[in-house]
Amino acid sequence: MHAPKFAASRSFHQELKRRTNAYFQEAGKSTTGGKTLFFKAVLLTAAFVAVYLHLVFWTPGVWVGIAECALLGLIGAAIGFNVMHDGAHGSFSKKKWMNQFAAFTLNVMGGNSYMWNAKHNLIHHMYTNVEGVDDDLDAQPWLRLSPEQPRRKLHRFQHLYFWFFYALLFIAWIFFMDYQKYFKGKIGEMPIKKMTASDQGVFWGFKALHLGLFVALPIYTVGFLGWLVGFLAFAAVAGFTLSIVFQLAHTVEHTSFVVPHETTRKIEDEWAIHQIKTTANFATDNKIISWLVGGLNFQVEHHLFPNISHVHYPALNKIIRQMCEEFNIEYNEYPKMRYAVASHVAHLRELGRA
Repeated sequence: MHAPKFAASRSFHQELKRRTNAYFQEAGKSTTGGKTLFFKAVLLTAAFVAVYLHLVFWTPGVWVGIAECALLGLIGAAIGFNVMHDGAHGSFSKKKWMNQFAAFTLNVMGGNSYMWNAKHNLIHHMYTNVEGVDDDLDAQPWLRLSPEQPRRKLHRFQHLYFWFFYALLFIAWIFFMDYQKYFKGKIGEMPIKKMTASDQGVFWGFKALHLGLFVALPIYTVGFLGWLVGFLAFAAVAGFTLSIVFQLAHTVEHTSFVVPHETTRKIEDEWAIHQIKTTANFATDNKIISWLVGGLNFQVEHHLFPNISHVHYPALNKIIRQMCEEFNIEYNEYPKMRYAVASHVAHLRELGRA
């Protein structure tokens, strides 16, 4: 498959970059996370390690244990949002090794940073909501997320059962999808760059480490049944949390779903405008949500400037909004998270019936 091509950049993107660069120069700030993000990373990592150790070596009672496993899932998702995500985009720190270290938290959790970079950074961020290219839209046959995908009878009820498949995301990701991409050498229909010997070592080494830390050791200390119940609680909470936050960014009622020209593979908008049309924000005034999800409720800002840390998104939000008003471009934002969730459910219901 040939990669789609965007229209040539016009004045919008150039002016947006100029104003953003001017903001950082005038404020005297770095585009990376700084001490605030480093402190958050230490806090979240320490909390994850503490809960993990308590579960594995000081096994609590059944109900407390299940609650702690759910909490571990939430903390794990928060590390993904706040630490891994910025690190993978190179915005966690000015130091390359620290960004790589932050990104490697995904490997410890069972994923793979190489596959994430190809799927998320290179494909999803470039071709957001482009049918047949953006792998984030592919949940077939269970869910129909875009209008161009085939509709099946079961999709009529997808707005009711979606939560179940979102809860399975983490398990499917670490035990199936990474391996599928590895052996196929593709993400969807897009080929990925061949892995080096070092990349291969990281892939298999950290997969083995994850199995040791999250499967073998807990089974040894608490038994198979205790591990199974706890791991399912952990994975379900982590999977649902990761899924719903990312789905609210692109699969809601007011975002666009784009099909490239059949023969030329061209997309009519320039890249920056395409990102605005295919992305939505939610609850940007809620500081608690912003802190927990690592600024990923500011998805418009993130998609336009993925190499800038999420700690700067509130400031960028004002710049981008002003630009959209001047250029008469619709800016998608839901004032509260529950409104975005309702819009996502409505989107699934409409695609299940139309």
